[in-house]
Amino acid sequence: MSVELPLWRAMGYFRVLALGYAVLRFFTAHREFLHPVSGWIYLGALTLWTLASTRAFAGPKRCTWTVLGTDLLFAVFGIVLSGFIDTPARIHAGAPTLPTIWAAGTVLGFAGKGGWRPAAFAGAVIGAANILGHGGISPDNLHNIVLLLVAGCAIGYVIELARASEAVLTRALQVEAATRERERLSRDIHDGVLQVLALVHRQQGDAAELGRLAGEQERALRALMTGTQQPETLGDGEADLRPLISRHADERITVAAPATPVLLPAQVATELSAAVAAALDNVRVHAGEHTRAWILLEDEPQAVTVSVRDDGPGFPAGRLAQAQQDGRLGVAQSIRGRMLDLGGSAELYSVPGEGVEVELRWPRRGGDD
Repeated sequence: MSVELPLWRAMGYFRVLALGYAVLRFFTAHREFLHPVSGWIYLGALTLWTLASTRAFAGPKRCTWTVLGTDLLFAVFGIVLSGFIDTPARIHAGAPTLPTIWAAGTVLGFAGKGGWRPAAFAGAVIGAANILGHGGISPDNLHNIVLLLVAGCAIGYVIELARASEAVLTRALQVEAATRERERLSRDIHDGVLQVLALVHRQQGDAAELGRLAGEQERALRALMTGTQQPETLGDGEADLRPLISRHADERITVAAPATPVLLPAQVATELSAAVAAALDNVRVHAGEHTRAWILLEDEPQAVTVSVRDDGPGFPAGRLAQAQQDGRLGVAQSIRGRMLDLGGSAELYSVPGEGVEVELRWPRRGGDD
């Protein structure tokens, strides 16, 4: 409702200012009325009602049809009352009614609540009250009625368009959020379950190792579904990236990291570590189990950079695009997709016969990247 709130706020200000204008007009001309006391009583009641309903006119949820109906009754009653307490000469000369332009606020309220159709209804009722109770059919009356109907219907139509546009935007954001969540789940599944299935395909004899990996993936999937997979965080919600990266080290993988903690938001640290794991999985799958790899963690004021380099055979130009077309999304989603979601970048460099280097870069807030 953010698009409508400024309009409703303007309506509230308009009703208060219009009330002040109506009171001022009556104050300057009340001696010319046949029954000025009746006019003061009505304006007093109108003042109390306007102030009491100010909060209701803060938005469409608070402004119920009951409130709008009462508002319309005040407007119609004031117009009809004007025909009884004013002099025929003043009415014939085009003297304004007791509520004057305050009645336009009622039409705007109907427009904000239901669109142009309720606004047209309220404008028609107020117009009929002007014709039947104050002045009859006259050029001034017809002019004012047309202006009231045009303004009310225009505002109502604009509000209808704003609501429709906001609904479309909300739906688009929901679809985008659902798409991003599906991509995140597909990355996690790719990083876990599909690797185990690939290992089953390659190693059919080591049942104990397969069972261990299957158990690990079961626990990982349960943590993924329940949202309990979190890194160790400090009191301020940050995590040290170094232990998350260092756990990938083994006899063929060397890790080089700063001596001081590399503190990042917990989610960023987790996703960076997962992107590194995906890069190492690609090394094992495509370069062979005996290929060596090196991980370099750099902590700079502007950004955190993690480089994963191997001494494998590398890949030719165009290989990544072809893999994505074939449905193999390890690089597209598990690496690049993760970094894009974090607001970072992932670059891959390779020359056939000289290995592959993956550079993951996450800019710090406030840094000059």
